[in-house]
Amino acid sequence: MEGFCKVCPECNGKGCRNQIPGPGAKGIGDTAIRNYDKWKEIRVNMDTLTEKREVSTALELFGKSFAVPVFAGPVGAVNMHYGDKYNDLEYNNILVPACKEKGIAAFTGDGMDPEVMKAAGIAIKAVDGCGVPTIKPWNKAMIDEKMDIVKEADAFAVAMDIDAAGLPFLKNFQPPAGSKSVAELKEIIAGAQVPFIVKGIMTPKAALKAKEAGAAAIVVSNHGGRVLDQCPATAEVLEEIVQAVDGSMKILVDGGIRSGVDVFKALALGADAVLIARPFVNAVYKDGAEGVKAYVDKIAAELADTMAMCGAYSLAEINRDMLFK
Repeated sequence: MEGFCKVCPECNGKGCRNQIPGPGAKGIGDTAIRNYDKWKEIRVNMDTLTEKREVSTALELFGKSFAVPVFAGPVGAVNMHYGDKYNDLEYNNILVPACKEKGIAAFTGDGMDPEVMKAAGIAIKAVDGCGVPTIKPWNKAMIDEKMDIVKEADAFAVAMDIDAAGLPFLKNFQPPAGSKSVAELKEIIAGAQVPFIVKGIMTPKAALKAKEAGAAAIVVSNHGGRVLDQCPATAEVLEEIVQAVDGSMKILVDGGIRSGVDVFKALALGADAVLIARPFVNAVYKDGAEGVKAYVDKIAAELADTMAMCGAYSLAEINRDMLFK
């Protein structure tokens, strides 16, 4: 990764800031930094005066069972942003089966090269549909083409990172691509035939628009802080979005989540699960599939330990009172 990701001791956005190509962001890169910092400002309440039981980190989502409420986030153009050891096809061929083996699923990325999405679909189909292809907000004709790939992959869900509308290559795309109206999104979702996840929600108003369009789930996300400077952190807006949605659809969150303790905090604020992206890239680049498995083990162990120390022995028992905030 030399010359790209700096593999900092803490992946907090400070080392790469506005470095693009690279894992940085537009402008001064303060949104990625804020994502990380705001999770660290939240503290957990320890309570070990509880009946000792076996901790379960198991999650049920869309009829599927997962070992931990953590998914690998979608990443694209890895060879441009992280180093030329892998391209997107090779990256997904490592990540997708390794995640499945550890009892979780990977969201896969999308890009200008149509072969990226095709290869991701093949990788997901090979693990019995245990993956979530993530489509950029292209024009309708291209989305239809991508959706055919999703159906062929037999994926258990599909996502659209609507916040990718801020990426330069989408802004300049012809025919026009980018932001979608509720009516446009409703038409896209109606044709999906599997649960549809809208990624890139940062306000209660946007969450309710996604609900109106028929989304089964949303990801509270600012695209890792990459697409717009001076946004709030996802940790700052998660709770009010949860309250606005009021249990009517599933809520995931990403952005600066780096440990099992962070995962616990997100669940205590009302999320059903989290996405983590950059650390999975580091894991693949360092040790391939074994790196992915080691990272999932690390996050799972940290989450289980935090749950036990705070008196929660299942995900359903994690609640807001377990946070000091």
